[in-house]
Amino acid sequence: MSVIESKTELFTVAGADTGDSGPGSGVVNPRKIVTTFERYIQPCLAEVLGCTLFIFVGCGSVIENAGVPGSIQPALAHGLALAIVIAVLGEISGGHFNPAVSVSVCVSGGLDVILLGPYILSQIVGGMTGAGLAKAVYSIISYDSAAGGAFNVVKTSGNIGSATLAEMVMTLFLSLVVCMGAVNGRTRTPLAPLCIGLTVTANILAGRSVSGGCMNPARAFGPAVMANYWEYHWIYWVGPVAGALITGSLVRLLFGDQKTRLVLK
Repeated sequence: MSVIESKTELFTVAGADTGDSGPGSGVVNPRKIVTTFERYIQPCLAEVLGCTLFIFVGCGSVIENAGVPGSIQPALAHGLALAIVIAVLGEISGGHFNPAVSVSVCVSGGLDVILLGPYILSQIVGGMTGAGLAKAVYSIISYDSAAGGAFNVVKTSGNIGSATLAEMVMTLFLSLVVCMGAVNGRTRTPLAPLCIGLTVTANILAGRSVSGGCMNPARAFGPAVMANYWEYHWIYWVGPVAGALITGSLVRLLFGDQKTRLVLK
């Protein structure tokens, strides 16, 4: 068996053997994952670690950027950190590091539904750990001035509807790049980690002044817990999950390959 054949596909942890599990198929053959640890426990641990590192960097970039106009520093930090953790841990867990992404991949058929709950729990734990590390590293003054990296844009602007819609659209964009670039067999590309990181960067540059550019409930939840900041927190669950569900529906009904589409085969 070659090295390529022995690795799982980025973002894809399927639960059933469809008979087409070679390189480029988009489906992991469970016979190639030889232990329960590698199939269930190791992916969750990778999600915890990846979320911890990603969210630590993300919170740190916001804390360091507090009071400075512009979104370049947070945008680049989030995008680069996400691309890196996907590249190094994606072969273990699929490299979701985002509950909304896990929902969209699950709906698209790339994640066994039995793993969806453990993945989301792992991501939330990683989010709290990363935010906790940021709280431990940075000074109290810097930390408090940035609300610990939590999202406080809506409290200032009051644009609840616009923020929710922005989170939905930005997450739709992000999850579509994930599902089409890393899961769907016909459109999958080895440049997926870079494309996903760039999408996060572009979304933050475009939407930080409206909603903060979250796209990730775990990224919102961790800092909210550590800073005890819950103003309009629900936006960062409703918007991203709605965007993820729309993406999953689009892939399943219209844009997925013949194996993925449920209709119009």
